[in-house]
Amino acid sequence: MVEGLPCSSMVITDKLVAIKSRELKRMEAQTDHDVVPIRDNFLKRKVEKFDLDDLEWIEKIPECMVFRPSREEFEDPIEYLEKIAPLASCHGICKIVSPIRASVPAGIVLMREKPGFKFTTRVQPLRLSEWSEDDQVSFFMNGRKYTFRDFEKMANKEFTRRYSSTCSLPEKYIEEEFWNEICSGKTQSVEYACDIDGSAFSSSLLDQLANSKWNLKTLSRLPKSTLRHTSAAIPGVTDPMLYIGMLFSMFAWHVEDHYLYSINYHHCGASKTWYGVPGHAASEFERVVRDKVYTHDIMPVDQPNAVFEVLLGKTTMFPPNLLLDNGVPVFKAVQKPGEFVITFPGAYHAGFSHGFNCGEAVNFAMSQWFPMGNICRDRYALLRKTPLIPHEELLCKEALFLSHERLQTSSSNNEWDSSSEKCIDVFVQFMRSQHYARWLHVNTGARLLYKSDIQATIYCGICRRDCYVSHFMCSCSLDPICLHHGVDVNCSCADRIVFVRRDIKDLEAISMSFEARPAKRTEQFCFLSATCDETYQPYCEMSVGIDNVSTDAHRSPSTSNVCNGFKAGESPNINFADNESSVVQESDDSDVEVFRVKRRPTTSIENRSIDEAIVSDLPENQVFKRLKKALDHGFIPDESFIEVKPPPSPVNEFQVASYEINESRSDDEFSSIKWG
Repeated sequence: MVEGLPCSSMVITDKLVAIKSRELKRMEAQTDHDVVPIRDNFLKRKVEKFDLDDLEWIEKIPECMVFRPSREEFEDPIEYLEKIAPLASCHGICKIVSPIRASVPAGIVLMREKPGFKFTTRVQPLRLSEWSEDDQVSFFMNGRKYTFRDFEKMANKEFTRRYSSTCSLPEKYIEEEFWNEICSGKTQSVEYACDIDGSAFSSSLLDQLANSKWNLKTLSRLPKSTLRHTSAAIPGVTDPMLYIGMLFSMFAWHVEDHYLYSINYHHCGASKTWYGVPGHAASEFERVVRDKVYTHDIMPVDQPNAVFEVLLGKTTMFPPNLLLDNGVPVFKAVQKPGEFVITFPGAYHAGFSHGFNCGEAVNFAMSQWFPMGNICRDRYALLRKTPLIPHEELLCKEALFLSHERLQTSSSNNEWDSSSEKCIDVFVQFMRSQHYARWLHVNTGARLLYKSDIQATIYCGICRRDCYVSHFMCSCSLDPICLHHGVDVNCSCADRIVFVRRDIKDLEAISMSFEARPAKRTEQFCFLSATCDETYQPYCEMSVGIDNVSTDAHRSPSTSNVCNGFKAGESPNINFADNESSVVQESDDSDVEVFRVKRRPTTSIENRSIDEAIVSDLPENQVFKRLKKALDHGFIPDESFIEVKPPPSPVNEFQVASYEINESRSDDEFSSIKWG
């Protein structure tokens, strides 16, 4: 998701629930005779920690890089972005001036091509916060419902009332006005329509920009975009969302989900100011926020990712001079209609609108994103945050694609480009660690079985990682567990089963072929064997039994089995045309912005086998009933290795002997990621 509604973890959600509860109680208690003197969410006061008496720092923020591609360079967006990434990513954000413009205005698209289009705004308190236990800003209040034209009229009326003019004003003046207003102005709140499903790109065949590859409705699915491998559409990630703002509408400091790239197109209206911090300085940014913005009473002191967790709320706004004063690099962009703004992996960014405007944004990824995606995945695991995209699946499918592409085009001894090399390195390390983890399980008595072919994503019951290649289960827990936890999970079961994909040998063959590149490359993987058991041999054979749990009659078609019939040294049979998107989402009626969670497609129990049951969020008795129902209907035959019965003392997911998630990934490792 690009700007507005977050997908926060349980701890942050609980804190924001408490804030909302206090606010609702105050509102209910306010009668003619009973007014509760609780600090209003919109009440402004001077926040000493933010020095805004002198705004000379505005001129000290350097501009980010601006690119003006020719029509020829503009043909392929992913290729062009790969070309400029080594330079542009050093600023965290960059601006691209499009050589072609949309011929059908966004207003026409949203009013005529989308009849009945309406949206509900969010009310944003226009003030700074102490960020203490008693004072935190939240954007939970619903605004009104508007048509596009009605919101434009309201926003323009507010602008005219304030400045007695309908003309645009100097950018520096508006920037000063924003920070003065948010500090001590009279305006209490503004409205912002963020994360609106849909697009303002026209369907007309005469619109040049809409029919180019820069149309955000199709950009994330382009041939070189890693997100093309996702089987289901994810609003705000693979599918664009609209952002319709007014004067001083803001988007608070945040980083993109999964450290993905984002691309934002300005359709129409007033300018928008962006501030960006490069990804290599993200740890410094979080340090400043921890020490200078948040008080310790709102952060769990025993969690190394506490600052990251609070920032997931996407309501933290503070002036960028605080970053400049503490040595954190920050850059600025002023985006105008017809311009794109790109944010790079791991780059924190924030900004505000100069008046009524309409923008559109979507995420995307390239092969070089995987190292940063890995880091973010580990941080999500520490917070038990369910991922929005299946990281393992994307990694494996991209590696399959690279192998297939090389076999189809040229000799496998040729060098890959730097972007592909990053994906290959991550894939080889992943396959090596997965193989070693399975070997440890087998050596301690576990059995290997093939997974059934299903479409549902399997999540680890402990850390919520997606388990695309393998996972294990046992009788004392109904949750699948990923192999990142090794063999140290507190389990006394005599019968443990490790489930692996049916194409596991094909994936390992591709990993071995990547390692068989020139010697200068294979040296990079020597360290992977240094910490392993002396008797372990990389990619050694391990016999896999046949899983009879899911028969052909009950097996659902799989979108994950992408290389049937592939043998080592041959080209995998990958059907990329079948990767069509489908959206199956549950509704979320919450009126709290930070509680809206993107839902994943659900699969009925009849289409799952015991190893794919995703039951970590269900009560124990409900889980048992569902499994018993599956057994009664023959979906789990009697000869299954796992006996279905309620465990006498289920293991809590936090009762783990050794939580091997790499809890202390160093700041140096984070900042060492280079692009291009």
